[in-house]
Amino acid sequence: MPASLLIVDDDRDFTEAASDFARLRGFRPYVAHSLEQSRQFAHLPPLDLLLLDLELPDGSGLELLDDPAMPEHGQAIIVTGQPSVETAIQAVSRPVVDYLLKPLCPVQFDALLKQAAAARASLSAEHLRHGMIGRCEAMCRVHDAIDRVAPSDASVLISGASGTGKELVARAIHDASGRSGPFVAVNAGAVAPELLASHLFGHERGSFTGANHRHAGYFEQANGGTLLLDEITEMPLALQVYLLRVLETGAVTRVGGTEAIATDVRVVAATNRDPHLAVEARTLREDLFYRLADYQIAMPELRERGHDIVLLAQHFLDRLNARHGTSRRFADGSDRILMRHAWPGNVRELHSTIHRCYLSSDGPLVRVRPLGHRPRPVPMGGGAVGFNIGMSYAEVEQEMLLRTLAHFDNDRARTALALGVSVRTVQNQLARLRRSESLPT
Repeated sequence: MPASLLIVDDDRDFTEAASDFARLRGFRPYVAHSLEQSRQFAHLPPLDLLLLDLELPDGSGLELLDDPAMPEHGQAIIVTGQPSVETAIQAVSRPVVDYLLKPLCPVQFDALLKQAAAARASLSAEHLRHGMIGRCEAMCRVHDAIDRVAPSDASVLISGASGTGKELVARAIHDASGRSGPFVAVNAGAVAPELLASHLFGHERGSFTGANHRHAGYFEQANGGTLLLDEITEMPLALQVYLLRVLETGAVTRVGGTEAIATDVRVVAATNRDPHLAVEARTLREDLFYRLADYQIAMPELRERGHDIVLLAQHFLDRLNARHGTSRRFADGSDRILMRHAWPGNVRELHSTIHRCYLSSDGPLVRVRPLGHRPRPVPMGGGAVGFNIGMSYAEVEQEMLLRTLAHFDNDRARTALALGVSVRTVQNQLARLRRSESLPT
């Protein structure tokens, strides 16, 4: 994966010139002309370089350095055509490695790009493949699967627990596919069911209350590229029927429209549930499963990846050092602590742990202290859930949900925590039960 650069500047001539220059040096440039536009890149993997203008239409580029929604980055550079002592002081107080004036000197810019590229290259090729750290046997199988399936047009279904890196794999498939269009990701569990059709397939003006303009959905936006449908098992069954038709015909019809719009989209789906159990539980249509699963990739949990845990932890620390201009290192015994913890939150938990421990360190040593919190089993006592041989998975799941809700006095947040799912998953399941008249309204 090439080194990446995000340029946030409202001077379009400058961003175009800087992008062309960076592209010639082997970088993948991303451009935003405001703070709001820059946040569309929040889903990106860690960036190697940020080029930030101080004066933007909706604020200062410095604000992005404090935005937790933005991806991690290596070096941050301030560029401005209106220098002042005040802004220079503000920049020095942040993790900024340089403060440059416009017009940007090509020699200076070239040196910055070389420095950022060298920082990326410092990660051994033995440990970095498809933009992911890891050399364990399970990850080697994942990498081999990416190489095998990426050049084809096959749909891919990625399964694995939350935090294992399913979106990174989807992006790696896109990057290795040679497709010229964009990579677009949508989380089917994060969009209200009644709005998901409009988000995916678009809508015509006036098709529903609030539809004041024609909207191109994610399929149209991803034309020529790849569309990731994350949490596919959270998609309403009625919408799964239409999705199946779109996948089979290659054309979408906007909500409220009649015209079939041809699209060229490679679909990658992801789920944190066992897809076969999801089919049995009737949260994933069997025919859609077969259409999505031309090729399947199963992501290993972090605790199954052995020494990759230490490699990843060091990678996260290296990036924090580069970002903040420090040279901190792990305290003795950190490897043992890292390898002993179960990491129920997988790579996402490891990343959060290293970040928290780094910020908590006052000196040159970073001491690893995983939180070690896992939801305790619900003490049902005499109310334990039982089942009979022959009961469907859906019936067992329904009984477990209703008993847990009753135990927590219908508190959905505590129920979701105890069951290890999101609150939205609990809400969606209850809505399905009401529609099937299993629950009173």
